Amino acid sequence: MAVGTIRFWAAAKAAAGTAEEPYTAGTLAEALDAVRERHPGELTRVLQRCSFLIDGDPVGTRGHETVRLAEGGTVEVLPPFAGG
Repeated sequence: MAVGTIRFWAAAKAAAGTAEEPYTAGTLAEALDAVRERHPGELTRVLQRCSFLIDGDPVGTRGHETVRLAEGGTVEVLPPFAGG
């Protein structure tokens, strides 16, 4: 298990009620399961539309259970947004 930080942006930040929180997880799937347990409701719906960066690298279409998290790493939760 790795310990790191999850950062929420835009609608995810509003739904979580916080800009960031720690994670203790081995994979992105485990970290997101814990987030859903801590923040049931709107954030769970927002996460379905989000993209994710792990230490600055996009997750893309990889299965979240295959994305390993590093000790001291950062998960960025990015909802869809518009603008330029």
